Amino acid sequence: MRRITWTAAILLCLSLVLAACGTKDAESVVKELDKVVNNMESYQGSGTMTLHTSQQPLKYNVEVSYQKPQYYRIKLTNEEKDITQIVLRNDDGVFVLTPKLNKVFRFQSDWPQNQGQVYLYQTLIQSILVDGSRQFAVDEDAYVFDVMANYNNGSLARQKIWLNKSDYKPVQVEVSDTNAAVMVDVKFDKFEFGPKFDKTVFETEANMKTEPSSQSTEEPTMTVPEQNVGDDASAGNTGDDAAAGNTGGDEAAAPDDKPDASGNKQEDESAVDGDDQTDNSSNNDENADDDASAEAPGGTDAKFTAMKPSYTPDGVTEQDLVDIVFGGNPGLMIRYTGDYSYTLIQTQPDDVASSFAPGMMVDLGFTMGQLTGDEQQTLTWTYEGHQFRLTSANLPESEMIKIAQSVQGEIGK
Repeated sequence: MRRITWTAAILLCLSLVLAACGTKDAESVVKELDKVVNNMESYQGSGTMTLHTSQQPLKYNVEVSYQKPQYYRIKLTNEEKDITQIVLRNDDGVFVLTPKLNKVFRFQSDWPQNQGQVYLYQTLIQSILVDGSRQFAVDEDAYVFDVMANYNNGSLARQKIWLNKSDYKPVQVEVSDTNAAVMVDVKFDKFEFGPKFDKTVFETEANMKTEPSSQSTEEPTMTVPEQNVGDDASAGNTGDDAAAGNTGGDEAAAPDDKPDASGNKQEDESAVDGDDQTDNSSNNDENADDDASAEAPGGTDAKFTAMKPSYTPDGVTEQDLVDIVFGGNPGLMIRYTGDYSYTLIQTQPDDVASSFAPGMMVDLGFTMGQLTGDEQQTLTWTYEGHQFRLTSANLPESEMIKIAQSVQGEIGK
């Protein structure tokens, strides 16, 4: 009997020791995560991001670098299409670079403080810390948190975050919509805390030299902040700097300053001036006719390959499709009607000069866009040299993002 008692006591002690040294509970992990973020000086990670918002999944290689207090470098590469864009934040501001096209775009934003990014460690940990209803689980090698998603895309409802048990490095992230369907997932293959960076890592000029440019004999086209033009800013104008989510308040959509079909000079306009749409008519489609105007004689240029979204919201049909010329460049205008009415204009512009304009930076996954306007909103972005401008008075932001992502998915088809 005594032997059985001693055996039970030993087993109890062993179980207590193993429990103390083994798996932690959610509360203790959350406290340690708070310390990790507060003491973090730098990190560097890489992995694969997959977007499931189009008919075919879109994969991108992601590289992330961070240096305290506010230096960021995000490199997004689609190997299939040989496209790379780099998002930088440094002492000079926030930039989106497209080295292959020799383009540099600068915009006015406190990114990423004002919104989350699925591949940023701070965003992931913050979403865990602030969600009092977080769900916690443990698998073989990782702690798994299921929390509310904190992104500007309202259709993204929840996310699961896998963190390595030993050092809390991110392993995987899955972001789901309200139907629990995974829309975005990121799998990290490398992640390091505390790396030492050369100062050039966060410098704009140095990053423009990271890969050969198709315009290598020219100086990069770069935004120059001069002044904010209220009319164009509210319209969310952008030239190529929509790629950055940038905007073109002072943007010269046509370098030759030619008038458009309405007789308006293009020096302060982009593809379609949103305020002109709002002021001249309550129907944004009619104004798209006025500003993008002019059906292209003989159709679009052979170098311009138009794209159509593969996604259309329920209750919406295509109204018409018109070849246009804007700023001397061929383009396409597609109008949609139904439960939502909106216009998508795309062009392939030459060099564009642009500057700051207020608005909200929108993460489209494959690039950054700029959302501007109140009663009538415009989402602008560029990709692979194409400029896109989606304008509507009643289209929800989440639907705008889905449409934008589906246009990207059609490139090259």
